[in-house]
Amino acid sequence: MTDPFVVHFKPVAFHIGPVDVHWYGLMYLGGFLGGWALGEYRRRQGRLPVNSDRFSDLMFYAMMGVVLGGRVGYMLFYTAINWIWTDPLAIFRVWDGGMSFHGGLLGVLVAGLWWSRRNGVKFFDTMDFVAPLVPLGLGLGRLGNFINGELWGKPTDLPIGMIFPHAPDMLPRHPNPLYEFTLEGVVMFTVLWVFSMKPRPRYAVSGMFALLYGVFRFTIEFVRVPDAQLGYLAFGWVTMGQILSLPLIALGILWLLMSRRAPYAPVAAPTATAT
Repeated sequence: MTDPFVVHFKPVAFHIGPVDVHWYGLMYLGGFLGGWALGEYRRRQGRLPVNSDRFSDLMFYAMMGVVLGGRVGYMLFYTAINWIWTDPLAIFRVWDGGMSFHGGLLGVLVAGLWWSRRNGVKFFDTMDFVAPLVPLGLGLGRLGNFINGELWGKPTDLPIGMIFPHAPDMLPRHPNPLYEFTLEGVVMFTVLWVFSMKPRPRYAVSGMFALLYGVFRFTIEFVRVPDAQLGYLAFGWVTMGQILSLPLIALGILWLLMSRRAPYAPVAAPTATAT
């Protein structure tokens, strides 16, 4: 029997003078750039009736929504609320860690609503366009978590168990970041990309995204150690991640049902590529 793999990587990818460039930051950057490239490809296929400049605005707003919403969401959902009056500057200390997917999602929704109103595009046409681009960033973000040796799972005797040096013991544990990379990244990207290749009714792609993420996240939380500052919130097993995922599951089902009577999003003629 081979010894369990030890999750021990250098978090710093390289240095630029005195500045350390971390793998986690590079993963975020890769997610944004990859989503931008894939979105531009879809835009050229006529899936979003705007020019390149307006699409670039959308991606910029979405990027800001992820960062700001993710940080605010973490501070509201995963920390004691008294930071608001005792240490309000804590919200800006992103180097201390702490980003919430659900907060980032809310940030993207707000950014998408703002952009849609300014550009005369139906909000859910925008969200259906953006949804297949998100899993790329999700997957890369989870790889960043794995490189950092964080978000470990519960102890396990399964062969896939790995040792996380930052955990409170040296027991083999579920590599939760790899589970999430596989389900929230690879599987969701594949399903949503293939599903959205054909024109779909409004709400359908967004509904599929919300349902898949909610189910995957809710399930993975069963083998993930809850955040130390929160612990389990009910019944000795319910985590904050599960509570926040339940509305996504409900919305996903609702939007998929709504899509059965919704019109198809307009598709423009493909944009010719300059040669």
